[in-house]
Amino acid sequence: MKKHSARVAPLSACNTPVLTLTKVEGEDRPRENVVGTADGAAVGGAGAESGGGKRRLRCCLRITAVQVRKALWGVAMIVCVCSSWAGSTQLAKLTFKKYDAPFTLTWFATSWNCLFFPLYYVGHLCKSPERQTPRQRFRECCRFFGDDGLTPKVFLKKVAPFGVLWTLTNYLYLQALRKINSTDVSVLFCCNKAFVFLLSWIVLRDRFMGVRIVAAILAIAGIVMMTYADGFHSHSVIGITLVVASASTSALYKVLFKLVLGSAKFGEAALFLTLIGGANFVFISFVPVILYFTRVEYFDSPESIPWGCLCGVAVLLLAFNILVNFGIAITYPTLISLGIVLSVPVNAMVDLYTCEIDFNTVRLIAVFIICLGFLMLLLPEDWDQGLIQLATKLRKREQPAEVAGEAGTSSGLNWSRRTRTSMSTFAH
Repeated sequence: MKKHSARVAPLSACNTPVLTLTKVEGEDRPRENVVGTADGAAVGGAGAESGGGKRRLRCCLRITAVQVRKALWGVAMIVCVCSSWAGSTQLAKLTFKKYDAPFTLTWFATSWNCLFFPLYYVGHLCKSPERQTPRQRFRECCRFFGDDGLTPKVFLKKVAPFGVLWTLTNYLYLQALRKINSTDVSVLFCCNKAFVFLLSWIVLRDRFMGVRIVAAILAIAGIVMMTYADGFHSHSVIGITLVVASASTSALYKVLFKLVLGSAKFGEAALFLTLIGGANFVFISFVPVILYFTRVEYFDSPESIPWGCLCGVAVLLLAFNILVNFGIAITYPTLISLGIVLSVPVNAMVDLYTCEIDFNTVRLIAVFIICLGFLMLLLPEDWDQGLIQLATKLRKREQPAEVAGEAGTSSGLNWSRRTRTSMSTFAH
């Protein structure tokens, strides 16, 4: 593996990626230039100072341009992530009114993951200067699974369990949509980030952070309040239990991936998701057939199936997972996460328009608490140190002004004293 290579762990629906990002090109150069200009100023005098100032300004402008570009891409990413996730949720809800088949929809949408590696390879041909054949690229990405590549043993041990978790996560999510409104489902699923932190803290021995413990407590409190908002009815309790179970399996997927496989490059992640889609199509296709003949998920004829809705859900979920897993190549991961949490008010507006939800005080507080916990989990690990450094810088800026003010006051007093003395001497 290269030392500086972008890595991303592929995730199930509505998860932010676990990332180890590369340094942006030119990120280290400004520091070198600043040091060089300082040395030049010490040696070369005023001419070196002017040249160093120009180079420093040029580097600062370059960094600002990169950050502005990533921020603009981030705004577009927020809109796309929010639209794809909220759109897939609402369209799945509409599909169940015409064809009540959550497992068939899960199987159909997961099978579209087979397009991940072909789409990645097209991007590889367009961007990479070294164009490899599909077989060469496939073999290189297979090294992610070990020196032996992708063997049947490795597939059963490192791919199949994650395929089961992926299918279970999406199936439980769709089942919850059949029981409760989409707003409650989307906001409760945001608790998966709190579950990821708790499992990572226990299993992966991640760093303990008090603010994230508080966020996890807020998420649990929000779940209880959401259940209380509907009066603990059996229909509501079952739906909330299903979506919480979906968030738990999603968190288990992330933590186990980090524990078993670590992290993956973009091509490796695309291959992994393609394998999950292929395994779903090959090994789980018999389940929808059994459900059809047992009349659990039955349809009269192929013409009665709303193929437009099914394909729409599959396309939106595919787009969502592409944006979540590979969007960090052009913007910041935090902005992608904001797109996920912003899907909650979008679903709320749709549910309010269709009169499928009653926004009482308890439900509003529960939604606010869960979203607040989600946003608290987005804080970086060194956020407290950053606040301390910022406060220190602000104090340093205030101190010179105070010192200058005191110096000016003392000089004014000295001048007035000298004036009074001279005037008194002249009077005598």
